[in-house]
Amino acid sequence: MIFVVILGGLFVAADRAAVYFAETEAASKIKSSQGLGSEPDVSIKGFPFLTQVANSKLDEIEISIGGITATTEGREVEVTEVKAELRDVTVNSTFSSAVAGSAEGSALISYEDLTKSAPKGATVGYAGPERAAKGQVKVSGPLGDLVEGAGIDVPDAFKALLRDDFTAYSTVSLEGDKVRLRAEDLPTLPVPGVEDKLKDVVDYDLTIDGLPSTIKLDKVTATEDGLRFSGTGQDVDLTS
Repeated sequence: MIFVVILGGLFVAADRAAVYFAETEAASKIKSSQGLGSEPDVSIKGFPFLTQVANSKLDEIEISIGGITATTEGREVEVTEVKAELRDVTVNSTFSSAVAGSAEGSALISYEDLTKSAPKGATVGYAGPERAAKGQVKVSGPLGDLVEGAGIDVPDAFKALLRDDFTAYSTVSLEGDKVRLRAEDLPTLPVPGVEDKLKDVVDYDLTIDGLPSTIKLDKVTATEDGLRFSGTGQDVDLTS
């Protein structure tokens, strides 16, 4: 009985060592093939691992990626919680080839970071459940600050009219690697000619830089935490 326990322990140790080696090799391959700035965190699920390798198929792999950013007009913000969950992954013995039968990708940009990317003087926040269900976020701030930050010239005689707060709701969409924010009807502004100019500033795009080609995000959802992105794929090649 003790002998069986010892053998079992050795097998588990060997299995875990093999997993560690495979995760390290996979991280290196993915970094190289996908052009990432740093190695991702790769976690191979399922036990025993060696049996999966013998069958050349892994049940599930989870990849977490850091260092992804989004930029607009020189302003850079962090994209967090970038993950890919891969299932039914067919591999060869050297892990130089890996194809996932299905994949799910996800990422998050918080409202704090969205505000960093917003026009000067604007704050981006949660718009409430009803508007969030429509894919909208709230863009607000002191009207005078927004006008000044946008570089819009206003005659001195009208500046006193810009003391109120500005609030608009922008619909968010995702097109490739671009996140688009487009304001719905702006509130009526007290200074003639300012509304159209301000809309040109409030509407802006964010370009997500550095996502691996294996992650195709095609859906964006406004949540209480920020904008959550997701996407799915079939027959995803991790090493090309």
